[in-house]
Amino acid sequence: QVQLVESGGGSVQAGGSLRLSCVVSGYTYYRGYMGWFRQAPGKAREAVAVIYIRNGNIDYVDSVKGRFTLSQDSAKNTMYLQMNSLKPEDTAMYYCVARKLSDWDSRFAGATYEFWGQGTQVTVSS
Repeated sequence: QVQLVESGGGSVQAGGSLRLSCVVSGYTYYRGYMGWFRQAPGKAREAVAVIYIRNGNIDYVDSVKGRFTLSQDSAKNTMYLQMNSLKPEDTAMYYCVARKLSDWDSRFAGATYEFWGQGTQVTVSS
């Protein structure tokens, strides 16, 4: 059974930084995508960054490129999201996600991810 446990959320001022962590268990035999999604109140959930486990390729949505960095520590079974230059519009619940599917075209489609963490709240004040 795949389990994803996030931590590291909090409240920061605009321009600040946070690092989210996601401890992963039970995903050892899959080689699909993992990543981070977010959902702000009243808005649809959206992808933030994903990694293709098979080859390590990482992809970001345009709104976070140059500010956020996804990384992983295989020895610790942990995935990270380093968030710099945070903006008020980054305020959201952030979710760690995983899926078995390897399809590239749907990598940013939340509905294709069958495993979700409980979420960690990020609040950025202006």
